[in-house]
Amino acid sequence: MPLAYPVAAVLAASVAMVAIRAPHGHRSLKVKVATSRKGRTEKILLTIAWAGFFVPILWMITPLFKFADYPLHPAPFWTGVACLVAGLWMFHRTHRDLGTNWSITLELRENHRLITTGSYRLVRHPMYLSLFVYGIGQALALPNWVAGPSYLAALGLLFAFRVLPEERMMREQFSAEYDAYASRTKRLVPGVW
Repeated sequence: MPLAYPVAAVLAASVAMVAIRAPHGHRSLKVKVATSRKGRTEKILLTIAWAGFFVPILWMITPLFKFADYPLHPAPFWTGVACLVAGLWMFHRTHRDLGTNWSITLELRENHRLITTGSYRLVRHPMYLSLFVYGIGQALALPNWVAGPSYLAALGLLFAFRVLPEERMMREQFSAEYDAYASRTKRLVPGVW
């Protein structure tokens, strides 16, 4: 299988992710931030996440990570493409479900509502789930031990350090309503965790 396949797949997925997020980011910027928990840790985590997103681009345009290349096989590649597509669909859905309540960081907008419908009916963090599925897809589709899992590793770190502060912020804002939602909805994997 030619290397052009994973390059094209991940490049297209990266462009699609930016295209999905851009209008939501633009729209949410028009709504004033009411609460922000964007501290030093959050800035570091976002920087790591962005780095994980751009490592595959560096792999494509430089020889920097060539030492970690391995042979491309059709089964993991096509499974990875399916995960990329599924992750992007879920990513689109979560943005649509959140509307102007979405933020790239730990912020609540004016008139912020607790969203418990759509994809948020299944788990409390479907956007993270979509990004994990996307990250698994990238890891399978890219035949490189560094570039392939880079986004998955960066997202894992972001999730590990951000999920509890995010839930704490939601609990402080929505108190009993959030507690009731959390009691009936799993964090990341429907019916499991």
